[in-house]
Amino acid sequence: MSRRNLILIGVLLLVACALPFLVSNYRTFQFTLVLVYAIALLGLNILTGYNGQISLGHGAFYAIGAYTAAILMDKFGFPYWATLPVAGVVCLVVGFLFGLPALRLEGLYLALATFALGVSMPQLLKYHHLEKWTGGVQGIVITKPDAPFDLPLNPDQWLYYFTLTVMILMFFFAWNLLRGRIGRALIAIRDQHVAAEAMGVNNSIYKSLTFGVSALYTGVAGALGAIAVQFVAPDSFNIFLSITFLVGVVIGGLASIPGAIYGAIFIQFIPNIADELSKAAPWAIFGIFLIGFVYAMPFGINGAIRMLLARFGRKAQNSGADSTVTESSIKTKEASS
Repeated sequence: MSRRNLILIGVLLLVACALPFLVSNYRTFQFTLVLVYAIALLGLNILTGYNGQISLGHGAFYAIGAYTAAILMDKFGFPYWATLPVAGVVCLVVGFLFGLPALRLEGLYLALATFALGVSMPQLLKYHHLEKWTGGVQGIVITKPDAPFDLPLNPDQWLYYFTLTVMILMFFFAWNLLRGRIGRALIAIRDQHVAAEAMGVNNSIYKSLTFGVSALYTGVAGALGAIAVQFVAPDSFNIFLSITFLVGVVIGGLASIPGAIYGAIFIQFIPNIADELSKAAPWAIFGIFLIGFVYAMPFGINGAIRMLLARFGRKAQNSGADSTVTESSIKTKEASS
């Protein structure tokens, strides 16, 4: 990683750490959800952006993670932080098992299979035999944790910093995973799965494990989201949530780790802006925003930023080259005179 990128990351971390003291508690809660959605979008991006498997059902894994955390806290008295690894492991297993039969499906057929998973999840959570665990249509109410060690932070600020720490750790793990041999294998399967298998890549294992890791990320995000919202109910995890995640991945930028943050900001704040602009038809305004972003940034927000930086870099190089040519011509004229 270049020195410029390290400096930029350091500045962004300083801004992120100062944010809860500069905004209201409600805004802090909203930015906590941005961090939660960033983790979920990164998990979906690993599957769709880097491995090429389209999923319209990741809201189901988000729901599984949320309910795992809520049930452990409400029924068994687990501390909030201990629910995250359990939710991650549960979703890892469920995602891996779902990925095994999905190996026979590709493209739109896989999208339809995951769509069915997303559609059926709210109905499964309402199933009367599971009501003693899930609370049925009433859901489960949990308590937002207080700051430990008598830290001078209110619950919203503490949960923001806790979520920020978890997000940084999971982003670092994803960056380390995708920049190595595994990441190259995932991209090879996405671009040319036949050639990748000919080169010795086990497509079946990689695709199933990618599904599991992607579900793990989304499950951890679901657990954090449940702790932040303090409530889970089946209708909170309808198919629209899965579609929203896919929208966030596309808007942020496919096969892009920073794109998960940009996409999370989009899906958290643009609906609120659309609602403020038009109470009668907020989703029509949201659709206009969505079309505008896709038209102006066909490679996502991260792709647009990279293109702008590359353009400014070329201009700087060209201006530097022009100044060098000018100086050399001046020196040549002085020497000839």
